[in-house]
Amino acid sequence: MVIKNFVRGFGALSLALVPLLSSPAALAAPVPEVTTLADAVGLVQVTAEDRTGYTRASFKHWNSGDDKSDGCNTRAEVLLAEAVVAPTVGSGCKLTGGTWVSYYDGQEVTSAGSLDIDHLVPLAEAWDSGASAWSAARREEYANDQASDVSLVAVTARTNRSKSDQDPADWMPPSPEAQCRYVGEWVATKLRWGLTADDRELGALKVYAEGPCEDTIVRYAPAA
Repeated sequence: MVIKNFVRGFGALSLALVPLLSSPAALAAPVPEVTTLADAVGLVQVTAEDRTGYTRASFKHWNSGDDKSDGCNTRAEVLLAEAVVAPTVGSGCKLTGGTWVSYYDGQEVTSAGSLDIDHLVPLAEAWDSGASAWSAARREEYANDQASDVSLVAVTARTNRSKSDQDPADWMPPSPEAQCRYVGEWVATKLRWGLTADDRELGALKVYAEGPCEDTIVRYAPAA
C-alpha cells in the first residue's frame, strides 16, 4: 500500500511538472556567443561557393513581419525599428516623415523611399554558402530575420546597389568608420546561420580581423 501511494504521488508530481517544463517561460532563450573578430573568423567553415539554381524568388520576402497584426511587412518594421526620428504610420503602413542614418555611408535620410533594406549577407551569397540546401521555409526566415538586429539594415539605395551581392573581398562600406562594424556583423550573420565562406572571402576577413579591426567584438545567437 505504501509503495502504491508513493507511485501514485510520484506520478502526480511528474504530471504537474510537464506543463512547467514545457512552458515557453521555462525554455531558455539562446545565449548569444561573444568573441573577438579573429576568433569568430576562425569559426567560419571554408568551402567553394556554388550559385547553381539561384533565383531571388527562392527567398520569400518581404513577409508580414514579426507582428502579424500591425499591417506592416518586414521592410516597414525594420524601418520603424531603425528610425532615429520615428515616422508617422498611415493606412496600409505607409510611412511619412522620420529620419534614418545609413551607417554604410553616414548619410542622414528623411524619406523612407530613399532607403533599401539590405540583407547584410546578400541572398545570393547565402545561397552560395549553404542556403541552397535549406527548405523554402528556412530561406524565408533568413530573408526576414528580425530576431537578430544585424541581419537586415536600412541603408541608402545607392550603397546597397553598389554592394549588390558582393562579399567583403570585393566590397566594403564607403565610410571607413563603418568597416569594422560591417565585417563583425558579416561574420556574426554567417555564424548565426551556419553559412560558409570561400577562400577569397576568408582571406579578406582575416586581413581586417588581424589589422584595423582586431578590437572588434562579435555577438551572435544561432538561428533556431
